Amino acid sequence: MTQNIIDDQKIDWHTLGDFKHIKYSIFDIDIENKIVDVIFKFEAHKQILLHRHKALNKTWVIQGEHHIYKANGDIKEIRPVGSYTSSPASDEPHRECGGDEGAVVLFSIRGEDGVLYEVLDDELNQIDTLSFQDFIDLFEANKIKEEGNENNQ
Repeated sequence: MTQNIIDDQKIDWHTLGDFKHIKYSIFDIDIENKIVDVIFKFEAHKQILLHRHKALNKTWVIQGEHHIYKANGDIKEIRPVGSYTSSPASDEPHRECGGDEGAVVLFSIRGEDGVLYEVLDDELNQIDTLSFQDFIDLFEANKIKEEGNENNQ
C-alpha cells in the first residue's frame, strides 16, 4: 500500500512565542461560531509545555503519531496517523509531542470566546494563556507578513 505523506515544507509554519518544540499555521477563524482551525507541528519526542485545554478540541492526526503525556510524565495516549478525537474542555494538565517522525495535527478549537489554553509551570501554576483573541491576532499578523512577502517577490 502506498503511504501518503503531506509535504509540510509547503505549509507556512510560525513559532508560537517562546514556546519550544511546536509550530503552527492557522487555516481559518470563524468569529461568529467561535471556531479556530489550526494545524500544529510537534517535534519528535520533545514535549511541549504543560497546559490545559479550556475549550472543546477536535483533532485529526495528519502525519506521524501524536503523543499525550500526563503532568507526571507518564504516557496517557498515543494517537496514530488518521486518528480523530473530540476532547471537551478539561482541568487535567498534559504535555504533547510527536512520535519518531514528529507529528502534524489539525486542531479545530470550538465554542469559546475567552481562554482556550492555560499554560502551566511544573508546579501547575498558570503562567500564561492563549485566548480566542490571541489566535485572531496571530492570524491577522501572519496574513500581513505573508502579504508583505508576496509584494517583495
